[in-house]
Amino acid sequence: MVTWVIFIGALLLLFMLLNQGPSGRRIDKWSAFETWIDPAAQKIVDNKVTIENNRISAVVKPGEPGFPASKDGTRIYFAIDPDPRTRADYREKVISLGVDFEERIQRSFWLELLTPLIPILLLFAIIWFFIARSMRSAGGGPGGMLGSFGKSRHRVSSKATINITFADVAGVDEAKDEVQEIVEFLKNPSKFQRLGGRIPRGVLLVGPPGCGKTLLAKAIAGEADVPFFSISGSDFVEMFVGVGASRVRDLFKQAKENSPCIIFLDEIDAVGRRRGGGFTTGGHDEREQTLNAILVEMDGFEASDQIIVIAATNRADVLDPALTRPGRFDRQVDVTLPDVVGRRQILDVHARKVKLAPEVDLDIVARGTPMFSGAELAALMNEAAIIATMAGKDAIQTADLEEARDKIRYGRARKSRRIEEEERVATAYHEAGHAVLQMIVPHADPLHKVTIIPRGQAMGATFSLPEKDRYGYGRRYLAASMRVLCGGRIAEERKTGDVSSGAAMDIRMATAYARHMILEWGMSDRLGFVNYAGTETRESLMSEREYSDTTAQVIDEEVRRMIDEAYAEAASLIDANWSRVVEIAEALLRFETLQRADVERIMRGEKLVQPTVADLLRGGSRPAVPPSPPRPAPAPGGTPGEEGQGGLLPNPA
Repeated sequence: MVTWVIFIGALLLLFMLLNQGPSGRRIDKWSAFETWIDPAAQKIVDNKVTIENNRISAVVKPGEPGFPASKDGTRIYFAIDPDPRTRADYREKVISLGVDFEERIQRSFWLELLTPLIPILLLFAIIWFFIARSMRSAGGGPGGMLGSFGKSRHRVSSKATINITFADVAGVDEAKDEVQEIVEFLKNPSKFQRLGGRIPRGVLLVGPPGCGKTLLAKAIAGEADVPFFSISGSDFVEMFVGVGASRVRDLFKQAKENSPCIIFLDEIDAVGRRRGGGFTTGGHDEREQTLNAILVEMDGFEASDQIIVIAATNRADVLDPALTRPGRFDRQVDVTLPDVVGRRQILDVHARKVKLAPEVDLDIVARGTPMFSGAELAALMNEAAIIATMAGKDAIQTADLEEARDKIRYGRARKSRRIEEEERVATAYHEAGHAVLQMIVPHADPLHKVTIIPRGQAMGATFSLPEKDRYGYGRRYLAASMRVLCGGRIAEERKTGDVSSGAAMDIRMATAYARHMILEWGMSDRLGFVNYAGTETRESLMSEREYSDTTAQVIDEEVRRMIDEAYAEAASLIDANWSRVVEIAEALLRFETLQRADVERIMRGEKLVQPTVADLLRGGSRPAVPPSPPRPAPAPGGTPGEEGQGGLLPNPA
């Protein structure tokens, strides 16, 4: 700032010197000026006229009326054109009057002095400006070696800017109960100090991305009505050693000056990784210094300091033990993916901001979005509003919510994609094989819908609608899932006499199920209640093998056995229900998408009457389908997960 002021001041001074105007009183008409310099009038000093630069001037004698009193008189001048011919004409007029005249070029003393120095001064000012700016960027500004570069880059929010409360946070009731004590402490610290209690100095929020860790931290600040200092872990670390530690000290210093307050460190794993691993580099040393500064500052809290440090991460396994020990981050709060009840609560929060049609049942939407995070549910509601708006609807309908869900999780439907008829038939039979097995295999997730509309990388998909969230994997459920996965390849091969790459995801998932069942979950009678998976962490490059070559051969044989059994049983079921597979495949070729009620009608042998895709394009409408009878709830065990090429099935990872 000072450099700018000096630079601008120098330019203004130079401008004033270069644009100095002539002094004295200007006479605009030559006739009037001629009257003053006429020797007969005797009004000018020494009867003398000066022609200098582009003006003719003279000094009026003191005491002349119309001029201020002056001992030496007042100079008057008449401006002339710089053209040499004009100058010569006026010279002749002056000579003809018979007055003495002097012709000269007069310049300012300061202008004569500064003219050779002007380029040097400008060059010096420019160099000074850029050097000063570079010093500030490199930490050489005023206030120490680091200057403002070592200041914390946090953002401060208050009640006026944070309008989030616990009412805006849904689906994490247990986490809200955990942090409610922090709000009570910030509002009434004496309530805890009366019995000698000490509020946790730090709270670590752990959970997958999008589950509401940052939102929960803001809600704490909004409920407690205290300043909220927020900064990301990556904002501490720079290429210059010592900058991160300086910013940590500045952050905690300002927090103590604004106590009570909350410090929120987002993505703390950027600086809080376990020390001592990997190669030692400059950046690594800088990160460790920043971590050490955080540890020291959190230890430096006094009992009376009303400062709560809240940190968020989705990689708690890589944090340094010194950071998570009691006394620093005393409490770890899990902010996990919401269950079906939590998803319904989150949908209720976001439904307040949009207009839903009366037909919309958010319970069904919540059931149909397993493993969705809070951020994905918010995006789902927003996408549905956009889809309904583009369609010119007055409210969001169930179809809009389903399309938004499928778009977020699996990609946009590519209805304009041109597909060869042979490939389209293979896809229809592939998905029909999945759908039939999902309807008849016990313990499989209930079918929701099946489609051959390309979406993302998949040519088609079979979606399920779990009756409830599963938090464990049962053997019967996994076996049923493996049989459903095999159904697509079997039906496709029987129809076309060939196999394609369309079953790549099915094969990958079925193999993963079998290996997890054997290596981790002890579901092989031959290998028993033993874990063969080995130790694998995010820091390790590969998992360690803790079994012999003989055991490895047995594992391969067990994987082969499980998949062969699932494939053989699925083939038997497809053969026994081939007519139903054909009917569903033909219906898919006509209508492209079938709901569960449509599939049930075909399975019961009823004729499916509804407009085709061509009819819908001409303006037809789908008739109402009678509701299907309820399906018995599947056996407990297993967890719904991500959708493969052939259907929405559990993810064993």
